[in-house]
Amino acid sequence: MTNQTTVPQGNLLRPACVLALISLLGFGLSYSLLATGIGNGLFPEQASGNLIERNGVVIGSQWVAQPFSSPGYFRARQSAASYDPMAMAGSNLARSNPALRQRIDEQRAAIASQEGLEPGAVPGDLLTQSGGGLDPHISPQAAQIQVARVARERGMSPGEVQTLVGAYTEGRQWGLFGEPRVNVLLLNLALDKAHSR
Repeated sequence: MTNQTTVPQGNLLRPACVLALISLLGFGLSYSLLATGIGNGLFPEQASGNLIERNGVVIGSQWVAQPFSSPGYFRARQSAASYDPMAMAGSNLARSNPALRQRIDEQRAAIASQEGLEPGAVPGDLLTQSGGGLDPHISPQAAQIQVARVARERGMSPGEVQTLVGAYTEGRQWGLFGEPRVNVLLLNLALDKAHSR
């Protein structure tokens, strides 16, 4: 017969509570504060959201898309979240969903009519929504098809607008990742600065 020692239940509660407290404070609070402090110290602009101010008022973030409805502005991608950072999400519709196909067909026809293009010439990123619904970039092709409209509405030459598009076209990340892209908000702000409407 073996001699077994039983531990009273009350003696197990104290180490469990201590471990829970250490985990909560050590890994929950301390790690979060440390990571936030390092992020703010090394990358202060990025950590605060790369906010853009005009006349002392925050008008947007470099990393969050905004809707532009005036014909004198470049338009961003569609947003399933209505450009609301608190509700960011994709549409969650499968490629085979008839509602998605109908929305894309309607969007293609509207853009083609507005830009004076054949429907097949409309770039896909102007027809689809980004996964988070807040992608601030469009492809250079999507910017290119809007140059004539923006130039006409602002009374600028297409060459002037095209120069700004080129200046605000970003290359691949570190020359390897992703695709060339244009930040719509930064481009529109540059247009405002170059030529007041």
